[in-house]
Amino acid sequence: MDKKIKNIGNLTGKVLLYGGVYSNLQALEKLKSIAEEQGIAPENCICTGDIVGYCAQPEETVQLYKIWGTHGIAGNVEKQLSEGAEDCGCDFREGSRCDGFSQLWYPYAQSKLSKNSLDTIEALPDHITFTYAGKKVTVVHGSYSHISEFIFKSTPWEIKGSNFDTTQSNVIIAGHCGLPFHTEQEDKLWLNPGVIGMPANDGSTEVWYAILDDTSGNLSYEHHTFAYNYKLTSQLMQNGLLPEEYARTIVTGIWDNTEILPPVESGLQGFGIKL
Repeated sequence: MDKKIKNIGNLTGKVLLYGGVYSNLQALEKLKSIAEEQGIAPENCICTGDIVGYCAQPEETVQLYKIWGTHGIAGNVEKQLSEGAEDCGCDFREGSRCDGFSQLWYPYAQSKLSKNSLDTIEALPDHITFTYAGKKVTVVHGSYSHISEFIFKSTPWEIKGSNFDTTQSNVIIAGHCGLPFHTEQEDKLWLNPGVIGMPANDGSTEVWYAILDDTSGNLSYEHHTFAYNYKLTSQLMQNGLLPEEYARTIVTGIWDNTEILPPVESGLQGFGIKL
């Protein structure tokens, strides 16, 4: 199937990068207010996918995303929902804890989304490209070749590098793995802003995004965190239909398990994010 690639041209000024909203309406509301306080227009905000996920308000979250009007690409969850698939497409190991949890939150989200919201996520492109400070930037969810590929800071550069070769890009903006990080090599930058719908397994309830800045004439970037009404998010998730473990993660900042993590990232659980 041909990819849907959206070229949004040349961007200037601050660009806000975020992803993994995971149906967390309270986090998206807070991020929207941060963008507005900083004067960052919606057309300078980009989502790396997975607007829908583990939390309790998928319909409200998609509608706020639509109202806000930022750019965004499809995550694996949006792809699967658009196709009426029976699972989230994360390729979790059968019988694993994540596999079991997805059998609760995915059908829950599926049952809550209106046709209008499904039309919204079906229209999302697979990738976005743009130029920024003279560099070509490509936005992917997992990787360019596989929407559900988990790419971490510890992932060998050889694996990341093929994405730059294929897209002829200087910068790759990615999501999916749930952790913020950046890696620079060979004058190329892989930047993952992290996710706003779940904590980063660092023992904090705050969540992550990133901002590109070209004020100096060169591309620079910073990772940021923000606090939001996580107590309400967790409370809404305790509805007897969603995994209680994810509701606990919202308030503890610690993931239920580290099944998807490589040894390096798994060993950092609860010790903060090392950027």
